Amino acid sequence: MDTSNEVYEELFTKATNLGEGSSNLKTNYIIKMLGLSDCADTVVGDALRRGISGGQKKRTTIGEMLVGRARCFFMDDVSTGLDSSTTFEIMTFFWQMAHLMDLTMVISLLQPAPETFELFDDIILLCEGQIVYHGPRHNVNCFFNTIGFACPSRKNVADFLQEVSHDKLK
Repeated sequence: MDTSNEVYEELFTKATNLGEGSSNLKTNYIIKMLGLSDCADTVVGDALRRGISGGQKKRTTIGEMLVGRARCFFMDDVSTGLDSSTTFEIMTFFWQMAHLMDLTMVISLLQPAPETFELFDDIILLCEGQIVYHGPRHNVNCFFNTIGFACPSRKNVADFLQEVSHDKLK
């Protein structure tokens, strides 16, 4: 990322360099969907030059990935440094992009909010590097019920999975 560029310039340049025919349209769409419209004309900045916020930098980096031609994305803990509302907005955008553009996205999140968890089609739950569950999100409760772990009615599924995979399965 060129920290002396403005957000729009950074994403547009990346799209143009990759030979994207509709660079301007795609860049504008991604900027809008990532909530970067207010800072599109702001310098990215770095340690010496004030620019956009940390959350905006993270979203700009995500935008750089999305302007390319990739059909599959692997993202590790994209929510670090973001509040739950911003994380939900970005994950909603990812869900839309995945379904509208037929993309595959593998995203790791630690302790997602319930509304963010509901956006996932499939989940892979790991415990100490081993797969505990892999399948549709809507089947996860049934799976854990069949092996003797029922989600209490007072607890959301995302928190239950965090608890059961780290406390009870060890």
